Formats: sequence, structure tokens, C-alpha cells
Amino acid sequence: MEIAVVKTNGEKTSRKVNLSDSIFAIEPNDHAIYLDVKSYLANQRQGTHKSKQRNEVSGSTRKIKRQKGTGGARAGSIKNPQFRGGGRIFGPVPRDYSIKVNKKIKDLARKSALTYKARENAIAVLEDFTFEQPKTKNYISLLSALSLADKKTLLVLPEVNKNIVLSGRNLKNTKITTADQINTYDVLNADTLIFLESSVPKVESLLIKES
Repeated sequence: MEIAVVKTNGEKTSRKVNLSDSIFAIEPNDHAIYLDVKSYLANQRQGTHKSKQRNEVSGSTRKIKRQKGTGGARAGSIKNPQFRGGGRIFGPVPRDYSIKVNKKIKDLARKSALTYKARENAIAVLEDFTFEQPKTKNYISLLSALSLADKKTLLVLPEVNKNIVLSGRNLKNTKITTADQINTYDVLNADTLIFLESSVPKVESLLIKES
């Protein structure tokens, strides 16, 4: 699959990039995508939630009423979960939500996601560029020139570029990543993928090498 390289002003160049069929034109595996996205979202959870149980609540342990003869249920202390201010029964405790997914499944999921984007013609290849200084206005102008100002975009850089990252990080529908950090969730969540020209071979070498 060939895609024309576009300038930052939106004009097409005479150069074309050939996307590898082994990455951008495979038979997609929806279950692999499901497992990888599920793992990604689960791994974002901190798992630091906590509620106090009856042994952690502040309060007296004095028996508040006699055991029998009151007509009500027996109660050992004011920290009883049935009382207001008492401990919580089966409350949340810190835990690890992370889910492990095999490397081959992750690679298959990323290839499947990239294939779907290629089928939808939702991939653009932009010539390599940089900003002299970080300015959000410059990034907005870039998206406007590409007619992507109102769409969710994922810009894939060959390596970290501080000025580009700082220019786009405050925009709501924009995400910037590097070739070695690209993941299935971000690919599917974006309406359009924008690859820098030099990031395409890096993504391909990464996924072909790890297959």
C-alpha cells in the first residue's frame, strides 16, 4: 500500500511511502485486539481504593448494651458495621488490576488495529518536521492545514521531540506518541493516524522483529 507524503502545509510531495503488507494488510484478529485493549485499560487503574473495616475505624470497643433482653440484635461495639460511622463490610482494598498479555498477542493486536486504519484510509504520512519552540498555535495550524482540526489524531514520532510534544499535549483530541510506544488502544481511539515519514520504518522494523 502506497501513501503520498504530505508537507506541513497540506500539499502533497512527489515522494511516496510503501506500507508493509505484513503489518498494514493482514487478516485482523478481533479477539487479540480485545485482549490487548482490556489489558491496557486495566493497567491504567491505580488500584489504591480503600475503605476502613471495623478493626480500622476509630471508636470505643466498649459493649454498648447488654447481650440479652433488649429486644434487638446483640451488638459488640460502636464500630459494628450496622451502625452509622462503623466499619464497612467487604469494602474495597488496594489491589493490582494489571492483566498480562503475551507479546505475540500484543503484536498481532497492533497489526490488526493498523490494518483497520489502513482499510479506512485513516493513515496520513507527514514529512519530518520540528518546531523551533513549543507553541500550541503552531500545532493547531498544522492540523488545520491537514484538515484534521476537528478529528481525533494520533501523531507517531520516530523519537521524542520535546517541542512537538509540548505544543500538542494540551489539545483535547490530540495524542502524540513515539514509534516504540505505539499501542492498540491509541490506534483505535484515533480517527486518523499521522506518521512522520521517518517513523514508518521504525514501526515496521519493531513489529516485524518482534513477530
